[in-house]
Amino acid sequence: MIVKPVSRKESLGHRTLGVLSIIAVLLISSALMRFSIGAGKAFANADGIELGSEPSEQECTSRPELAGLLAAFQSREQALVEKEDQMRARLQALAFADQEVEAKLARLTDVEEKLRNTIALADSAAEDDISRLVSVYEAMKPKDAALLFEEMAPEFAAGFLARMRPESAAGVLSGLSPEVAYALSIRLAGRNALVPQD
Repeated sequence: MIVKPVSRKESLGHRTLGVLSIIAVLLISSALMRFSIGAGKAFANADGIELGSEPSEQECTSRPELAGLLAAFQSREQALVEKEDQMRARLQALAFADQEVEAKLARLTDVEEKLRNTIALADSAAEDDISRLVSVYEAMKPKDAALLFEEMAPEFAAGFLARMRPESAAGVLSGLSPEVAYALSIRLAGRNALVPQD
């Protein structure tokens, strides 16, 4: 089957017919509605009923059952207005609290960032101090450094030895007593024993 392309002119013609038919249907429906309304008024007038007139409030309240119903509706409306006012006040309070929370979070984030920067500076300064001290120990004569390492706590001394160049660390270890050298060697060997292997 060969599909023949539709030209733009033919497409506009189909659209125009479609729009015109919709307008015609709307006009006919409007005429029918007006006719039916007019017929309804005519029938109502024949029966003596006047359409379009609304009962007054006085007529509604003159009946006891309607007066009670009207009072109930008015009471309900007043309760709804009060509830709406309460909800509006709560929403305002929540909006204010939300603004306060956002402001406190912003301040907290700012303080946290400053604290992080301070800790980074402190860590950097401590690292610089330790590196400088390691350089001092490496520059010392091995026998003089060994005397200092003999007096240090084993964990502390092992930390310095681990940072020193291997030849400097070997010179210091050779100047230590065998017991201290052994204790420091064990600490150095076991420093990474608890680090996960995977």
